[in-house]
Amino acid sequence: MAEPQVEVRRSKRRRQTVSAYRDGDKIVVLLPARMSRAEEKRWVADMLSRLQRSETRRRSPARNSDEALVQRCRELSVKHLDGRAEPSSVRWVPPMRTRWASCTPSEGTIRVSQRLRDVPGWVLDYVLVHELAHLLVPGHGRDFWKWVERYPKTERAIGYLEGLVAASQLQIGLTDDETGAEDAEDADESDGD
Repeated sequence: MAEPQVEVRRSKRRRQTVSAYRDGDKIVVLLPARMSRAEEKRWVADMLSRLQRSETRRRSPARNSDEALVQRCRELSVKHLDGRAEPSSVRWVPPMRTRWASCTPSEGTIRVSQRLRDVPGWVLDYVLVHELAHLLVPGHGRDFWKWVERYPKTERAIGYLEGLVAASQLQIGLTDDETGAEDAEDADESDGD
């Protein structure tokens, strides 16, 4: 695998923290202006490693293929839905205009928008559990939500997806310090999601 393109940005306002984030195909590393070249080299290597670990941990293997998506649905059905939800097919589809995914209970089919390929795994898992629950209970009534809420990160995932929608509608450009970048001081305190 080729080394990613790295852009180092130094800031006089930044005193202690070092952070990094992905911007398209490149990695941006934010450093205090006073840092030496040797410190820069060490921190860039460290932040590339942290970002790689973070991205690997967050991305679901289900994003790789329809077969992997089907396998993840089987695992989630067993874990959260007593193995009762058995779709006939699950597949990635081009981005949908108004939905993250859809289910046709009468056919047992689930379609997942490709927009979800790069979300954290726990968010994709929520969407899959949501659609699997439709195989048990059509509609969004109380019985449906009882099944969905068996997934422990339901509320958190809904918030994440609502945030994505809001961000896309606002189209706000964030400054370097507002990007949600991986901070060196905070990186070891993540909850593993």
